Amino acid sequence: MNQDQLKQAVGLAAVDYILPHLEEDSIIGVGTGSTANCFIDALAQHKQKFDGAVASSDATAQRLKDHGITVYDLNAAGELEFYIDGADETNEKLELIKGGGAALTREKIVAASSKQFVCICDDSKWVNVLGQFPLPVEVIPMARSYVARELVKLGGDPVYRQGVVTDNGNVILDLHNMGIRSAIELEQRINDIVGVVTNGLFACRPADVLLMGTSEGVKTILAK
Repeated sequence: MNQDQLKQAVGLAAVDYILPHLEEDSIIGVGTGSTANCFIDALAQHKQKFDGAVASSDATAQRLKDHGITVYDLNAAGELEFYIDGADETNEKLELIKGGGAALTREKIVAASSKQFVCICDDSKWVNVLGQFPLPVEVIPMARSYVARELVKLGGDPVYRQGVVTDNGNVILDLHNMGIRSAIELEQRINDIVGVVTNGLFACRPADVLLMGTSEGVKTILAK
């Protein structure tokens, strides 16, 4: 299978994974990106079996609405049963790097508000050490240069993502050349920098289960 087929396979697998647990009043969290879009497209076939969804981005909200799925504000929805989203990288602990689509802050909020975080991706995202994919950091615009200097002190090479403004009105610095062996510690250290909204490490709240598309089918992996 090619990568698009793998994304479709894990999208379907995620629907199969959560469907037995959904009730008519269930509200689920949905992530952002091409793999999450495959999940949304598969989920739409079962929209009568749950109440609606909370979206992690404006783009996701629009795709859900286009399928006739009710989109709720998280403040009105309360705690969610599931959050389903892709990843840019994952390790065996199911610590993730996310934010390639610049939706990391809302993704992290929805993940934190969910009982179970189901990550869906293909096996090209599996790494032994996080950091080959540049780590996104969402930053208040006026703090961009200051935050960049502080990130250099942590050993990385921050690059301003030109022309990108997040749904929250902020900018993204992508942190290159980081071999991340202590993901929880680094997540906390970056978030402590004044002007940082959050970063794309999902280590303090990792995924609970990974549905990973491979040439041999979709594998279910629990965090070690």
